[in-house]
Amino acid sequence: MMLPLALAPKLLRWPGRLSALAAVLVLAGCSGPPVSLSYFPLEAGHRWVYDQTSEWENNTVEHEAVVLSTLGEQALSSGGRAWRRRSDSGVDYWLRADDSGIFRVASKTDLDEDPAPDKAPRYVLKMPLTVGTSWQASTTTYLMRRNADFPPEIRHTHKPVAMTYRIAALGEKVSTRAGSFNDCIRVQGQATLKLFADPVVGFRDMPITTTEWYCKGVGLVKVLRDEPAKSTFLIGGVMTLELTEWQ
Repeated sequence: MMLPLALAPKLLRWPGRLSALAAVLVLAGCSGPPVSLSYFPLEAGHRWVYDQTSEWENNTVEHEAVVLSTLGEQALSSGGRAWRRRSDSGVDYWLRADDSGIFRVASKTDLDEDPAPDKAPRYVLKMPLTVGTSWQASTTTYLMRRNADFPPEIRHTHKPVAMTYRIAALGEKVSTRAGSFNDCIRVQGQATLKLFADPVVGFRDMPITTTEWYCKGVGLVKVLRDEPAKSTFLIGGVMTLELTEWQ
């Protein structure tokens, strides 16, 4: 989930907090750190562990641990500085924050020599943090597969599509295995992908929806991703990402 991505992603008592805040001030100007930073920390020294559960329409269930950590601010070869996050899967992300929100500017896998700049900023949270604020970012299918063809994963053969994100609620309470959290922002995302469903209906718009919760002082605590197929040629499912521990 940028992880989402999204894949994918809290001004607490963190080590080096003062120096990190000073760097944020440089990014954000004289107005101080953007409010969005309290819902998505960028400073070095943080670590989130999630349980990712994938449930397909054929009743197959898989679990996977996802670990993200913040590595601090760094200079990019493409210019400027950004905050680095790393996934234990071997993917690094660089983000910036300003009065417009928090957005990704580059990413890199362990197979890449240098970070690849994003063509346009990919927002995680967009300001203002009010119900109705919306933005777009590209996405692909994480769960949807073909029943027979190879490769089975749709994401390997279809281009990403635009997903529209919208702040749907503020001040929600969310319970996870890492604890219960108050003052959470709920973000809804919607996209459609046109796929060949079966010989009877032919091509069909397949809905992709995501719900993300960002909690003040913690960050991303939960994601629900729904990719239904209900097709003879395809199989879809639901993915849940739940915070199990953090620091």
